[in-house]
Amino acid sequence: MRSEVRILSGAMILEIYCFGPALTNCVLLGCEKTKKGVIIDAPLDCSEQLIERGEELGLSIESLLLTHSHWDHTADAAFLKKELKIPVYVHELDAENVRDPGSDGLPLMVDIPKVDPDNYLEDGQKLIVGDLNIEVIHTPGHSPGGVCFYLAEQGVLISGDTLFQGTIGNLSFPTAEPDKMWFSLQRLSQLPPNTRVIPGHGEETTIGEEKWLSNAKEYFGG
Repeated sequence: MRSEVRILSGAMILEIYCFGPALTNCVLLGCEKTKKGVIIDAPLDCSEQLIERGEELGLSIESLLLTHSHWDHTADAAFLKKELKIPVYVHELDAENVRDPGSDGLPLMVDIPKVDPDNYLEDGQKLIVGDLNIEVIHTPGHSPGGVCFYLAEQGVLISGDTLFQGTIGNLSFPTAEPDKMWFSLQRLSQLPPNTRVIPGHGEETTIGEEKWLSNAKEYFGG
């Protein structure tokens, strides 16, 4: 599955792909003007198509950004790092599970190569991709080092497994932190209602459509 988006006012290329046994979304994000780009998340078997598409668009892929470290989002990280000679970014609290896949206690459905992250993501950090400005929002809950990537000018949030259409990331996993998830979702509820949300699985939504966000614990806290 591929969903294509171009926002000319922000000179942004954004293409959403779905790969792997968990039907995981990943994003090819680029600046139309400067032709600089990044890949966000690396599900199983995504590499060939993303590399080929990046070449078609004339993008220079500068880095791989990971929303979190679960295997379905990192399976092709080692290959992309080697093939494109790019750094891998992940939050420090999820870094060990990238270095040693499965160390978080979550069973692996496939063999995941180890990869050393090159840089740690931090809450509030600004990443520059050509003329695009990406803010890192640390959203622990589904995993300790889960993050979202927010492009305020373009009104887009890439939410990983923090927020889905109508629901949230699984909180029964070994390293999940339910109490932190409610705070993370509260933060996201403060974004503009028309912010388009591109989740780690499933169809996109908007902040405004998820009217339960500020009261997520009442809906999902049990």
